[in-house]
Amino acid sequence: MTDHMPDGLSAAGRDLRAYTDHLRPKHPVVRNTNGEWVLLRHADVLAAALDQEHFSSQVSHFLQIPNGLDGQEHTLYRTIVEHYLSQGAVEPFVPVFKKIASQLAASLPRGEVVDAVNDIGAVFAVRAQCAWLGWPTELEPRLLDWMKDNHAATRSGNRSWMAEVAGQFDDIIRSVIQPRRSAGGIAPDDLTTNLCRQKVNGRLLTEAELVSILRNWTGGDLGSIALCVGVLIAHLAKHPALVARIREGSDTEVEAIINEILRLDNPFVSNRRITTCPVEIAGQTIPKGEKVKLNWTSANRDEAVFDNNCFNPEAHAASNLLYGAGKHTCPGQLLATWELRIALKSILKTVQSIRFAPGETPEREVAPVGGYRRVPILIT
Repeated sequence: MTDHMPDGLSAAGRDLRAYTDHLRPKHPVVRNTNGEWVLLRHADVLAAALDQEHFSSQVSHFLQIPNGLDGQEHTLYRTIVEHYLSQGAVEPFVPVFKKIASQLAASLPRGEVVDAVNDIGAVFAVRAQCAWLGWPTELEPRLLDWMKDNHAATRSGNRSWMAEVAGQFDDIIRSVIQPRRSAGGIAPDDLTTNLCRQKVNGRLLTEAELVSILRNWTGGDLGSIALCVGVLIAHLAKHPALVARIREGSDTEVEAIINEILRLDNPFVSNRRITTCPVEIAGQTIPKGEKVKLNWTSANRDEAVFDNNCFNPEAHAASNLLYGAGKHTCPGQLLATWELRIALKSILKTVQSIRFAPGETPEREVAPVGGYRRVPILIT
């Protein structure tokens, strides 16, 4: 048993990065007010992520493909999902992403306050994802409004509100897939149509399976990309010397810098598991059937692993858990990495400097959301 383990802790209303930094040195595992065991140290988070036998991913009551599946079922659906997220599948969209990012960067007002999260990150995320999936541009205002509602509902902890907002997003997905499923051979030739024609075990994916996959690709990724852009731009405003490195660096070098910035401030906070038997981890015995949170944000700031969190992209790359670890590593890692690199390089190509707006400070998000809620900047 961990000595004096805090019990019934709540991160509500707190900056999760600062709160877990405070807890982690003395308490590798804590139990929150929802009865979940939260792992805070790198070694323990990694061990649980790699142990599918004792830490099951089938936690949610809702269908989650593929991240909420285990064993052969997970492998089957993961193979389907990876087909659409491979380098060969994503590469044709690179010119499209570059055009979207360049047009957005050119349209940003100079000398006026711009919010890096909502005016840049969210808009780029929606436009890039719609282009990738073949969704109509008319959905942009609806998706942007949904992102704000989703973060507000998540922040509130109100389960009925969160369920309502989740249902609204499922309705958006159905509005896209239902015409394609009933159109026969005349549906548009895009990723979503191809997914609607995808078979598993000799049958077409069901509507519920399609909604789950597309919810995973969009509902989570839209908010994550927007928050990541906010974190990246806030970091560059604080460390302007990095701007030249990103402008002049190769794609590989830029991606390493981006991953290190996001390691230090990871807005994708956690994943859940459920124990399949009693387990011993971090000096704590956790009974069977208990929910466990793998806190990526905290693990990625473990001082013992990351040399007191100095900025060192090359040295820290191998231990970076930004996209998870093990069989459930984020299948969209390549897509997200390329989108972030393209967005950042396009912005820096068109501006001379980025600084925080005078008299304003960035507003941190609060649990269970990470990163920033608002990053007010001036572009010159």
